[in-house]
Amino acid sequence: MAMKKHLINFSAKIQSDDFEKTYPLDYCIPVYHAVSNFHLPHLKHIINYKSEKEFEKDLEILSQNFQFLNWNEFKDFRNGNFKPKKKIALLTFDDGLSEFHDVVVPILERKGIYAINFINPKFIDNKDLMYRCKASLLIERILQSDKKPLNVFDDIIGNDKLKKLFIRKIHGMTYSEPERLDGLAKHFRENFNDFLVKYKPYMTLEQLKAVTKKGFGISNHGFDHPLYHELNLEEQILNTTQSYDYLNENDFITESFAFPFTDFGVKQEFFEKIFSTNDLFCSFGSAGLKRDSFDKNLQRIPMEKGKDANQILKEEIAYFNLKKLLNKNTIYRK
Repeated sequence: MAMKKHLINFSAKIQSDDFEKTYPLDYCIPVYHAVSNFHLPHLKHIINYKSEKEFEKDLEILSQNFQFLNWNEFKDFRNGNFKPKKKIALLTFDDGLSEFHDVVVPILERKGIYAINFINPKFIDNKDLMYRCKASLLIERILQSDKKPLNVFDDIIGNDKLKKLFIRKIHGMTYSEPERLDGLAKHFRENFNDFLVKYKPYMTLEQLKAVTKKGFGISNHGFDHPLYHELNLEEQILNTTQSYDYLNENDFITESFAFPFTDFGVKQEFFEKIFSTNDLFCSFGSAGLKRDSFDKNLQRIPMEKGKDANQILKEEIAYFNLKKLLNKNTIYRK
């Protein structure tokens, strides 16, 4: 792992800033979750989200090297019916977080850039909180315990080694065990429902419709943000179609689907099934700069790595080229 990182860093340092020439694919699909200048405890320990200044810097870098398209232009491009002036970019966001409505859309309107946000219907209108966000809140509570004593588990929380162990265990909790997080919340005096009411971390249906009226896209991210390779095929299809039905009922975009977390381990059978039963145009993973053996599944580049777009793209190109030497820059489905 250390050798791989060293090779990528070395190769990235000698990469040109002219991504029009060095970027190996004809499309770039960056993915973000939130943009905020504020401390967001439900995201802080799971997403390295960017400030408004950092996000605008990324947009400037991307705009210099790529032509941003809207959803219809992107479809036309993929169908060979749109000829861009340079390599294209489709800006994407995940999870339907409220910062998209409050922060991101005003920035994009000012710059004339389109984005599509992939949502989980279970959380819209702040009816529930995604399990990883619950984990982040609990970790924040533990880290703040010196300032706000918990009274429960004080002996454990007061021990740095045990505190780190607790945090590691919370980070490791999965989609299939939400009751463990809910149980811990009671012990740590964290109320997820109160947090939802007070902070409203997700967009409401009204806000979703408002951003679509402004010309932005809303599409499918699964019903409740599972890790797809942990589900069997029937569960994968159900989670996807439940979200599809919500989008269809509310006149959002049903032609696309972005995997929550990752599409790692998802088999060819899922793609064949879901593309045969729905009006899907394409799906999206988030494995970075890679090709996919299922040509309608396009990989996106995660942009929340504590680096600007220039450095992220250089590292992605470097890694792509290194993998190319080993014939491993394509994801193959079984």
